[in-house]
Amino acid sequence: MIDVAARMHRLGTEGAFEVLAKAQALAATGKSIVNLCIGQPDFPPPSHVIEAAEKAWRDGHHGYTPAPGILPLREAVAGDLHRRFNVQVDPGDITVTPGSKVALFFALQILGEPGTEIIHPNPAYPGYESLISYSGATPIPIPLIEERGFSFEADDILTRIGPRTRAIILNSPANPTGGVIDRGELDKLVAGLADFPHVVVISDEIYGRIIYDGKAHHTLLSYESIRDRLILLDGWSKGFAMTGWRLGYAVWPKVLVEHANRLAINCHSCVANAVQYGGIAALEGPMDEVNAMNAAFEQRRHVIVDRLNSLPGISCVNPAGAFYAFPNIKHTGFNAAVLQRQLLEQEGVAGLAGTSFGVWGEGYLRFSYAASIEQIEEAMARVGRFLDRNAVRRPAALRS
Repeated sequence: MIDVAARMHRLGTEGAFEVLAKAQALAATGKSIVNLCIGQPDFPPPSHVIEAAEKAWRDGHHGYTPAPGILPLREAVAGDLHRRFNVQVDPGDITVTPGSKVALFFALQILGEPGTEIIHPNPAYPGYESLISYSGATPIPIPLIEERGFSFEADDILTRIGPRTRAIILNSPANPTGGVIDRGELDKLVAGLADFPHVVVISDEIYGRIIYDGKAHHTLLSYESIRDRLILLDGWSKGFAMTGWRLGYAVWPKVLVEHANRLAINCHSCVANAVQYGGIAALEGPMDEVNAMNAAFEQRRHVIVDRLNSLPGISCVNPAGAFYAFPNIKHTGFNAAVLQRQLLEQEGVAGLAGTSFGVWGEGYLRFSYAASIEQIEEAMARVGRFLDRNAVRRPAALRS
């Protein structure tokens, strides 16, 4: 018998990949599957990005790079942040990682240990709670509720901070809800954090380029009072449709940069050389294809939300960002896990139970609309067929 470290039993997984595997297995048997479970744009990366990476390979960029990333890429990140948000970032404070997940892992390994607490949103990306637990710290959830647009009130967080609190994780726009944190609540939170100088803020802004209704993304980098204890996480996967390139980054407080770079050396040495040149092209090149992708997401958002709100027993608020709908299914008579399973097995619709993102996700499903309108329409027709077959009716209070 092989013994494994106890910490391995504290490490969770991602429901999206489990459901994807089941969906692929069913598809292999000939079953028709409409996949709305995975958070991956269905667009290719911008063409000039692919060309830049191909050129880098041909030009001989095959070897190791500095662990934090090539300087031109870190300068491009700093330049992009300045153009978008008018903030100054030292390229020396940036570590390029193979996806922003790795940057999150580094942050929680640096900060988390037994006897500490880390506050995180719930429902949220499952890696937060999993990696907090893996570090030995105690996860402290902040409920994100529909009535607040799946955001939070600053006091909810501030009242949970104690002497053992090491960090707070924020995510806006958010996975799985599409919620965007209200600027006023951010202002209140940052002001309140003046009373807790020991608390680090980890701001996951990976969906910051995907926001709707003409609104602007508000980065935590704009708050000078917390810059010396802010870790910004971002990357190229979502905004540039570069999921498989595995390219992300973190902006660190200066006191943490050395720790992050040593973890990089021990973990992955460096990000693939030519991929980094593709990252430069993405940030510094034309944004026409990115803008077209976001316009398509906005159109799909209208389609899926309208269709969900027409289904019996289901209601859905408009997501303000990202590319996820998070419909309320409490009036269907099914819990989230059962509805997820039966929709996949009976109708071939792959979505995710809200409980894949934490206990506060019960009563909800997540559907990714990073899929064509035709696929969305087909999926919603199948969901409607399932609900009709199970005699789900729209409660009188919800009827228009």
